[in-house]
Amino acid sequence: MAVGRRDKAASFRVSRIVVAIVIGVLLGCVIAFLFPYGLFNPAASVQNRRIGKTNFQIGSSSCESSERSKMLKSEIVSLSEKNSELKMQVRDLTERLQLAEQGKDQAQKQFLVLGEQHKAGPFGTVKALRTNPTVVPDDSVNPRLAKILEKVAVRKELIVALANSNVKEMLEVWFSSIKRVGIPNYLVIALDDHIEEFCKSNDVPVYKRDPDSGIDAVGRSGGNHAVSGLKFRILREFLQLGYSVLLSDVDIIYLQNPFNHLYRDSDVESMTDGHNNMTAYGYNDVFDEPAMGWARYAHTMRIWVYNSGFFFIRPTIPSIELLDRVADRLAKQPNSWDQAVFNEELFFPSHPGYEGLHAAKRTMDFYMFMNSKVLFKTVRKDAKLKKLKPVIVHVNYHPDKLRRMKAVVEFFVNGKQDALDPYPDGSE
Repeated sequence: MAVGRRDKAASFRVSRIVVAIVIGVLLGCVIAFLFPYGLFNPAASVQNRRIGKTNFQIGSSSCESSERSKMLKSEIVSLSEKNSELKMQVRDLTERLQLAEQGKDQAQKQFLVLGEQHKAGPFGTVKALRTNPTVVPDDSVNPRLAKILEKVAVRKELIVALANSNVKEMLEVWFSSIKRVGIPNYLVIALDDHIEEFCKSNDVPVYKRDPDSGIDAVGRSGGNHAVSGLKFRILREFLQLGYSVLLSDVDIIYLQNPFNHLYRDSDVESMTDGHNNMTAYGYNDVFDEPAMGWARYAHTMRIWVYNSGFFFIRPTIPSIELLDRVADRLAKQPNSWDQAVFNEELFFPSHPGYEGLHAAKRTMDFYMFMNSKVLFKTVRKDAKLKKLKPVIVHVNYHPDKLRRMKAVVEFFVNGKQDALDPYPDGSE
């Protein structure tokens, strides 16, 4: 009996263990299904919180949509402004990089050292750079002119002259002398259709601008001074395109290639109306005022003006500013003379109420780039000077221009020694 009870008890314990195991397995399966990440996994609670938060946001989004939309628009505007600023900075840096890579001349050397500090060397060894950097060429200013200049210019330089039908005969003598010397890089800006056709028929490089009522009205019928004033507006595009221009009036005879005699160390390199070393290059002129007693003598600096009918101008910022200043004054002061304004802007220093132009300038050799006063008053009367062969002769001092131009050709080209004799020193 005792053995039977023990067997029953053991059997009951085994059954309870089996039941417990089965229940444990079932509970484990249920828990594993309901809580795949475990009962105490923090990720589950975070996910639940996210779900709850999302539901809350969905519920409240309809209330905040208008305010949120305004905030987003404001942020977009702010980002657009910042993007524009960054684009401008990139453009500026690109231009600086292009300028730094343009060449090896003095202008680029100066640009590369701008902003650097330098020690002054020993006495007598200090020399400043005098050339301004050239501008970055911008073909978008005038694509049609840019294509013409690519064909005509040599080393980004060319002679440019403006002409209308009033100066047709002088223009022919002018370009004939250029062809005779063999200068390839020159261009006539035709101010009317007749001159354009005349140049084409004589195989002369010509360019006629797009219609412009303000310029065309003067160009078709204007006299020498009126037409001369146009060049300061028209030349601006040449400089913006990156070309150096030797501006030439048509009352000039070419006897040598002028590009072989330029220094290119200044913004403006011009011939002078001076007739000797003092007047051409400057001198100390003493002004006497006896009423001042002991202080009666005052020292002044004098120089005869640059001739605005023949000058070499490089594509620099000061050069473009010079053209803008002169053109602006001529537009506002219609009775002013372009040559006077040209010199005032070049030479007047800064003073109260006025900011002077910071442009470098050079005076050309007055025997090589000769005006007609030098020729008729001095050179033709001196046996040694008569043997000179100038680069050009500019008949700027005399009104009978065409006859004297032809006489200059006879004298210097054809060797006719008495060709200049019939003409007086000045005008009759």
